[in-house]
Amino acid sequence: MKKNKIYFFSFIGVVVIILIWVFSDSGSSNVETVLVPVNSGEFVINVTTTGELEAKSSKKINGPDGLRNVRIHQLKIDDIIPDGTIVDSGQYVASLDRTELNNKVKDKELELEKFQSQFTKMQLDTTMELRNARNELINLKFSLEEKRIVLDQSKYEPPATQRQVQIDLEKTQRTYDQTVKNYQLKLEKANANMKEVGAALKKAEGELEILNGYMRQFTIYAPQAGMVIYESGWDGQKKGVGSTISVWDNVVAKIPNLAEMNVKTYVNEIDISKVKKGQDVEIGIDAFPDKIFTGAITSVANIGQQMRNSNAKVFEVIIQVNEYDSIIRPGMTTKSTIITAVYDSVLYIPIECIQNNDSLSYVYCPKGKKQVILGKTNENEIIVRAGLNEGEEVYLVAPETAEEWRLYPLDTSVINNIKRQDSIEKTKEKAPEKQEIDIEKIIQSGDMEAIKNIDPKELEKYMKNKAGKQGKGGEKKGGKPKK
Repeated sequence: MKKNKIYFFSFIGVVVIILIWVFSDSGSSNVETVLVPVNSGEFVINVTTTGELEAKSSKKINGPDGLRNVRIHQLKIDDIIPDGTIVDSGQYVASLDRTELNNKVKDKELELEKFQSQFTKMQLDTTMELRNARNELINLKFSLEEKRIVLDQSKYEPPATQRQVQIDLEKTQRTYDQTVKNYQLKLEKANANMKEVGAALKKAEGELEILNGYMRQFTIYAPQAGMVIYESGWDGQKKGVGSTISVWDNVVAKIPNLAEMNVKTYVNEIDISKVKKGQDVEIGIDAFPDKIFTGAITSVANIGQQMRNSNAKVFEVIIQVNEYDSIIRPGMTTKSTIITAVYDSVLYIPIECIQNNDSLSYVYCPKGKKQVILGKTNENEIIVRAGLNEGEEVYLVAPETAEEWRLYPLDTSVINNIKRQDSIEKTKEKAPEKQEIDIEKIIQSGDMEAIKNIDPKELEKYMKNKAGKQGKGGEKKGGKPKK
């Protein structure tokens, strides 16, 4: 029994020792022996972003127009069909809360009843007043006739009596004439009052009709066949049941044109200088990882914006998708790889290999430390312009004793040659641009003598560059998605 215990513990001890030796040895060897080759070939610089598919164009489904005229500024969505529903033209889409409009309709109905009562009352008052005036005229007419008879009968009376009868007739005639004029004035006044009350009544009827017309618009129907997609608000949230729309932005939903799609994405301010209009893009759809689409940048925002819950500034970038596929839908998440530059036949190594000491860059090779001159970089690798050869190996991580290694600096002629190349490249970049601007200014000035003096070759080159810039952002259509 004791022997078995001794063997057991001895075995355990040996296993522990072996494990310690294996792990300690493997750890030290990994640091010293992880070598990577210097690669040669095409070097692609890209910017990767996530975004969202959206239709290039959409038919908006709007709520009622002109509600500001009735002092309604916001409406709540009372009901709406599910997001992504396929509808036919004229099919029900949504309904809006009618509470505020119903209150206005009731108020206007009460106001209309009031005007109708006023109109009826004015009609009755006018009728009675004019009837009394007409009766008075009739009575005065009879009285005038009586006075004339009396005057005829008084011709055998004394002159004084005849004169008194004549005066009574003239008074009665004058009273009759004044009453006729007063009747005309009363009639005109009655007509004016009836017109005023009638206009107010007609206005109230018209306003009630307008409100009832708006009431019918609170039920929303599809303007055309297609897929209904919820509209997004200023906060990025989709407008569903309970959301509000304003009279300034009364879009309830939209029907996108699925044949032409864009990707809306945002590029960090660190990378935005690399992104230009017209650059090619590879687009992946998270929902279909086996499919790759192509596209081109059509728009780059000039002004950055701050995303919610983030301190970083980003710039909106719109990418047009070249291909059409019935499986892609607005709102799908995308991963876009923007190809900002491609360099042919260059040497490159992983970024982790690079070591820096002030302005000096170097790498660790089996033979020692080597100074290198670096070029452009992408997310994982960096171009080596001088200091290494194709197939040569460098350490990915500095060995433990690397600080003691000897540094092999580059020859001064190599460094000067790189500097000359950089200077020539900068001159080439600036010269054509300045020359093109000068030619454009001359053409725009309309000075025919100056235009004649332009070198024909330079003018032809300018026209080709101009045509190239105009055609560079052209749309690409057709083709099938890559798998």
